Order: sequence, then C-alpha cells, then structure tokens
Amino acid sequence: MARFYPELEARHRDFIAAQKMFFTASGTASSRVNLSPKGMDSLRVLSDSRVAYLDLTGSGNETAAHLRHDGRMTMMWCSFDSDPLILRLYGRGRAVRRRDPEWNELRRRFPSLPGERQIIVLDIESVQTSCGYAVPLYAHVGERDTLARWAEKKGPSGLHEYWREKNQASIDGLPTGLLEKER
Repeated sequence: MARFYPELEARHRDFIAAQKMFFTASGTASSRVNLSPKGMDSLRVLSDSRVAYLDLTGSGNETAAHLRHDGRMTMMWCSFDSDPLILRLYGRGRAVRRRDPEWNELRRRFPSLPGERQIIVLDIESVQTSCGYAVPLYAHVGERDTLARWAEKKGPSGLHEYWREKNQASIDGLPTGLLEKER
C-alpha cells in the first residue's frame, strides 16, 4: 500500500507529467485547511527535491497566507485513468513574487498564462505513493478557458486592483504579503 521515498524518482516524475490536474493543501494551527485544485500547464519539477507551480489569480490567496505563516504544504496527484495511483509530496513551501530575486529564473520555466500572480515553490521533505483503487475513472475532455478569459478581460491594472481588494488576506485574516512592498 503506502510507501515513502526521500525524493522524487523517475517514475514519480513520469506520473506527475501524465496528470492533467493536481491539488495543493495548506493551513496553519489556527486556520482552516485549504485544498485547491490546479490545472493548465502550470507545474514544473525543478529537481528531485523541489517543484513549483505558476499560481494564477483566484478568488482567494490562501496558500500564500498559510505558507507565509506556517510553511507546511502537501501536493497531491491522483490518476483518473487505468493506473490507480496517488502521489503526495510533503514539504515546506513559499511564494515567489515579481519583486523577489529568483522570480526571473523561475518564471522563464513556465508558459505565459493570463492572470499569473506568483510562483509557489515546494521543497520536498518526503514523497508518498498509495493505491488509488477507489478513485473513479474519468476522461479528460480539455482545459477550461474561463480563468484565462476573465484575466485577459481584467488586464494588468484590473488584476492589480483585484489583488488589492481580494488577495491581501486569507479568509481567516492572515496577510498574504502579495503587495506588501508596494505600500
């Protein structure tokens, strides 16, 4: 059943590359736990002990707030096709923003996606695989373009204003640090 590994192996990388979506989970001792689905071409395996995803503007910014205050994060992939497998990465995460020195190096690894807000980096502490025997079979039909169309319609200044209004604090009131150095 469940097995732990100290870092990603080639077969884990292959499994990640074959999945169309993944999930992130984060929280603090006193906050709600946030679980978010992610898609599009937003994830990169940086090394056997580090992954990152291009975080797109959303209705909240829970992950950034939780990582700033606690750092713990789990990422999960599960197969919806014939290979019944679940893969989890446990580790410490952080948000990298345009103002940060490593932004340019990380940003060049991703395609241009409308609404990009920050890059979330996870330093892996352990990798776990387990069976996905109870996960149903689903067929991938395609990507939704709703978020991209919404972000393109807002434009850069509209997104910035949205971040100012909606992405400065978590639902539990924890600051995200998204626009912190602009003040």
